[in-house]
Amino acid sequence: MSPKIDIKSGIFLLLLALLWGGSFFFAEIALLEFQPITIALNRVFWAVLILFLIIRVRKIKLPRLKKIWFFYLIMGALNNAIPFSLIFWGQANVGSSLASILNGTTAIFGVIVAGLLLADEKLSLNKIIGVGFGFFGVIMIMGFDVLYNFDPRNLAQLAILGGALSYALAGVWAKTFLSEYSPIVNSFGMLLGATVILIPVTLAVDGIPSYPVRSDVFLSLISLGIFSTAFAYLLYFNILKRAGSANLMLVTLLIPPIAIGLSFIFLNKSFSAEGVYGFGFIAIGLLIIDGRLKKYLK
Repeated sequence: MSPKIDIKSGIFLLLLALLWGGSFFFAEIALLEFQPITIALNRVFWAVLILFLIIRVRKIKLPRLKKIWFFYLIMGALNNAIPFSLIFWGQANVGSSLASILNGTTAIFGVIVAGLLLADEKLSLNKIIGVGFGFFGVIMIMGFDVLYNFDPRNLAQLAILGGALSYALAGVWAKTFLSEYSPIVNSFGMLLGATVILIPVTLAVDGIPSYPVRSDVFLSLISLGIFSTAFAYLLYFNILKRAGSANLMLVTLLIPPIAIGLSFIFLNKSFSAEGVYGFGFIAIGLLIIDGRLKKYLK
């Protein structure tokens, strides 16, 4: 049974949702002047600096084995470099609201990937039903004609779903190879790995960023790295320890409303009814997967 959410954990959960929901808002502003891969690089670069300072101040020892840093390189690719780039590219074409909703499928993909690759997380009936609800929500968002007619406009949405799948693969990789190391060291290691990957990719694809930039764009880039990444990961692991992984999954349900609200209030961005309905089915699927809906209906 998952630990109960106390008041402090609840506040942390809401704050984490605000930080991760805010990442779509910050990215929307950053996309005014920067390409997606450049934004992804800035996000991990500033986060690495903050976490490195914390590690130095707290005198935390880093691993010395080369294979651990190889694990971090793969983790950085799966959990940061690939999904950040795909999601930001998709967001540039569909907007922050829809991107945040489709990103909510991370937990859906997580169930499938873990069920296929991890012996102790087999697919159960409620997980299969939950996955079905989740993918029905995705189809509702993308349009039912996606089942029989390919539309190039769906590429952006597929890119975001690809990012969600990459997050799911990262979860399995972390559980398999990095579970014995401290959360802050894992966060620093993977973000450093992502930075190493994204520097040459950014230079090859986007070139050297032009400066100076608009103040709101620059502040958004900094906020993505410091608040929505470095501080968010610290909160994430704190909540994981206090309230458990099942309760932590609630943040997935809170991110889209926050992202939609921020975009609507500050950027005057609208959102589609299909997106809202699709999110509803994804949310129901997530609640079925962790057994929470069955508990509520008793």
